[in-house]
Parts: sequence; structure tokens; C-alpha cells
Amino acid sequence: MTAAQNTIPADVAAVCDYERHARARVPAPAWAYLDGAAADGQTARANLAAYGRIALRSRVLRDLRGGHTRVELLDDVFDAPILVAPVAHQKLAHPEGELATVLGAGAARAGMVVSTQASASIEDVAAAAHAPLWFQLYIQHDREFTAHLVRRAEAAGCRALVLTVDAPVAGLRNAEQRAGFAMPDHARAVNLDGLRLPPARAARAGESAVFGAGLLDGAPTWKDLAWLAGLTRLPVLVKGILDPDDAREALAHGARGIIVSNHGGRALDGLPATVDALPAVAAAVAGRAPVLVDGGVRRGTDVLKALALGASAVLVGRPVVHGLATAGAVGVAHVLHLLRSELEVAMALTGCRTLADIGPGVCWAAPDSQAPTCC
Repeated sequence: MTAAQNTIPADVAAVCDYERHARARVPAPAWAYLDGAAADGQTARANLAAYGRIALRSRVLRDLRGGHTRVELLDDVFDAPILVAPVAHQKLAHPEGELATVLGAGAARAGMVVSTQASASIEDVAAAAHAPLWFQLYIQHDREFTAHLVRRAEAAGCRALVLTVDAPVAGLRNAEQRAGFAMPDHARAVNLDGLRLPPARAARAGESAVFGAGLLDGAPTWKDLAWLAGLTRLPVLVKGILDPDDAREALAHGARGIIVSNHGGRALDGLPATVDALPAVAAAVAGRAPVLVDGGVRRGTDVLKALALGASAVLVGRPVVHGLATAGAVGVAHVLHLLRSELEVAMALTGCRTLADIGPGVCWAAPDSQAPTCC
């Protein structure tokens, strides 16, 4: 790792400018993990391209006095509808990892979702937090260990649990394979220390590599979501929903929020862009719970478009990591500041004084272009 520079490069004017600086600072194998996608990367690219196909309607001579970007989510008030998405192993990007990210998020007064697979403990990240902290959770094959993680998150002061459900097996990450990536010990998932591995068994005749040998025997089901919702006093959001029927099932089994996500294109390649899936999911939820979305957000105009199509807020992952790798906590705070500033400008130029004014009418009929979202 090149020595971290905790200053913002002079040529950074937009979030996308951070990517080239981050790539220059992170070793190639680690970059393949942090910025890579599943298989051919079609879904990751689709997340970006989809925002570029949505045009905005300019509205003029609106009364914008007293405008703001505040939003209430699950009894917490955030200054802007932009949260830090869960990203694992952040010490691959910067020596301070999640501890720098949470400081940057706090400086920007933005919420953060800390990953189960963070390279810093829940307790250490929570101690450094200055804004609401949520904990992202995978239900492990060892349900007792999962319950232990939940208790730790509660004790640390986390305000919600984010259950990721779209990766019962890891996606096929060819970029990592080609780069020969192996997780270094300093970036390991410290919160999983002590987790017992499931007992292995030999595959039986006719069993496939994925479905055989008990690999998916402990994969969670809807019953496990209900178990988790009943286990904790914290609200549970379900992350990884693309289908409206799954959104309804999640609410029926105790979810208090939905996150439309395709895992940043890192699980199954060929899935639709999240912003394309968002309207149907939001319609299925019908205001019963907040709907958030991640994947492909690179501009404040992207945030506006997501809100117009039914999201309550967005989560941002890769751009935050790019800011972290480039300038530590300062870079994280700057990424979040840029997105919020661009959102405010976009709201003013579309005649939206508050988030409540943002609706489908903000969007023009989508053209057939493939215009990029960022530079």
C-alpha cells in the first residue's frame, strides 16, 4: 500500500475523480477485490448506465425558501438521504479502514452501515461514530454465533440491522481470480473470529459442486428473517431485494425496511440495474416501510432520480472506498459532501424545496441513450 495521503487532490471536482487516484494507491490484487464485480461485470455497468438513461424536468420560479435535505428513517433524522453502504475489509483500501470511514461519515453527518466482514470490530467502529450507525449482518450457519453478533451490535449502540440476503454463496469474481487475490491477515473479518466452520461432507453421487456437500444446508430462509426480527429490539432492513414479491415477503416476515440491491454487481451477473427494479419494489411496499437503494450512485442527480422513483434514501459504496483510499477520512467526508451539494443544486433546479417535493414528475420520459452518469 502506498502511504496514505490524507489530503484531497487538487483535480478532484466530482466523486468519479477519486477512482483514478484510488486505483493508483491500492495494489492491483486488492483493487480487484474492492472494485471488482461478478463474472463479466454486466450488472455493475448496468447500475451506472441506468441513471444516465433517466432525464430530469427543469422547473422554474418555485419558492425555495427554507429548503433542506433532511430525512427521517426508522426514528433517526439524517441531514441528507445519503448513507455509507456496507463494504467489507476496508483496510485493503487504507490502513485505518472502517475507523477512517466512520470518522469521515461523522464529519459529513451521514449514517454508515458497518459490514459484518469489517476489518475493525463493531465496538471500535461504534466508539468512533458521530452519526447513526447500522450493522450489516449475514445469518451464519451457526445461529448462536449470529445471535452473538446481534447482541454485540445492540450493546455497541447500533440503531438498526441490515440483513443481506442475496449472497448465500459467493459470486464468481473472475477479476480476483486473475489477479491472484488472497485476503491479508491485517484486513481479515475480525468480527467473525471464533465462528465455527460448518462440518464438511463428501459430495454424494449426482450432487453438484454448489448444491452438494452441505454447502447450502445452513442457508437462511424466510423463517430465519422472522427469527431475527423476533430476536432483536432493533429494526431489521432486508438488503438484496429486486423482486416486488420478495419485498412483500420480507415485510410479512418482520422486516422494517427494504434495500433494493444487486450486491453492486458482485453476486450474480446479468441482474437488472437497481434503479430499474426500484419503482416496482417501491410500489409493492406502498409506503409501509422505507425503501433504500444502492448501486451506481455517482452524482447528486442520481440521488434525486432514485428518490423520484420511490427511494427514501440511497447507499453509496465504491465511491466512499475510492475517497478512503485516496485521502482517508477526509476523502470519505468529501465524497459525501460532493453528493449532498450536487443533490441540493439538482433539487433547486427542478423546483424541489424539500425531499417531500420529489416525485415521479421530477423525471422526464427516459430517452434511449446510454449516456454515462459520471465523467
